[in-house]
Amino acid sequence: MAHQVTLQPSGHSFSVADGATILEAALDAGIHLPYGCKNGACGACKAKVLRGKVDLGAAQESALPADERVAGMALMCCARPLSDVIVEVHEVNAARDIPVKTLPCRVEQLERVADDVMVIHLKLPSNERLQFLAGQYIEFLLAGGKRRAFSLANAPHADDLLELHVRHIPGGNFTEHVFSKMKVKEILRIEGPFGSFHLREESDKPILLVAGGTGFAPIKGLIEHALHIGIKRPMALYWGAKNRAGLYLNALCERWAQENGIRYTPVLSEPDADWQGRTGLVHEVVLADHPDLSAYQAYVCGAPAMCEAAQRDFVAHGLPPQEFFADVFSYAAK
Repeated sequence: MAHQVTLQPSGHSFSVADGATILEAALDAGIHLPYGCKNGACGACKAKVLRGKVDLGAAQESALPADERVAGMALMCCARPLSDVIVEVHEVNAARDIPVKTLPCRVEQLERVADDVMVIHLKLPSNERLQFLAGQYIEFLLAGGKRRAFSLANAPHADDLLELHVRHIPGGNFTEHVFSKMKVKEILRIEGPFGSFHLREESDKPILLVAGGTGFAPIKGLIEHALHIGIKRPMALYWGAKNRAGLYLNALCERWAQENGIRYTPVLSEPDADWQGRTGLVHEVVLADHPDLSAYQAYVCGAPAMCEAAQRDFVAHGLPPQEFFADVFSYAAK
């Protein structure tokens, strides 16, 4: 039997299916609650039950001592409502509300999806989770104090593994390692999440998503999050690449178009002779389709020149400056 959970002081309310935890249901409803491990060990998701009854589940004594249980505290990652409940909890409303963590991780899977693109799946320790907003990034902590940043390509609800899309930069120390030496089970250290590139869920404006190359990674996370929480706003995805191989997850985009109604437009700057699709600069194709951007919200990710041109030209075509959000992919010096 489903029960209703109401959060205070926000007043947000959502239904929790039988057997589900409050945290699971909140995330499914697009409501961001703080969490850390998702298994009752860290206490990051602790909140007070003001009214109603919950099953405390597998909350560990170290994270939820006996005196706190008596006082009505519960861990949202473990608590299952036994009635309609009211919970006092601090919600995550912005990237600044999420704590930055330093964590070890293990390379779980390496998938070469193009000659110069590797998809890396990272596994965190069993008692850890990285809370993030779709579109944010992490940094690898390397020897000598060096850091390399990569956007997260998975949505927050699918956080068993962290997904990164890495382009091979000839002569780049880290990407050379990824493509020639990195092995499954290799241990690395990461820090994150970082960045203000995330979906503004409170808006009702149609969404333009513009990716250049592996700038598709955070755009993928945004789209999967939007679909997961059931956002009904129209979405149009434009993915620019040099050639067909650069559209390394083209089949996924076509599936979104067929199954979810997302308008998908691939754009090639150096097309093959038999290419029948759009060509040129991806942001110019957006403008050809949308000469008046005054009613839109735009999310753009790719090389600095593309992001700068898109911002300049989109605003010139009516996009309110505050509705332009970008994640600029710049590469570290070799």
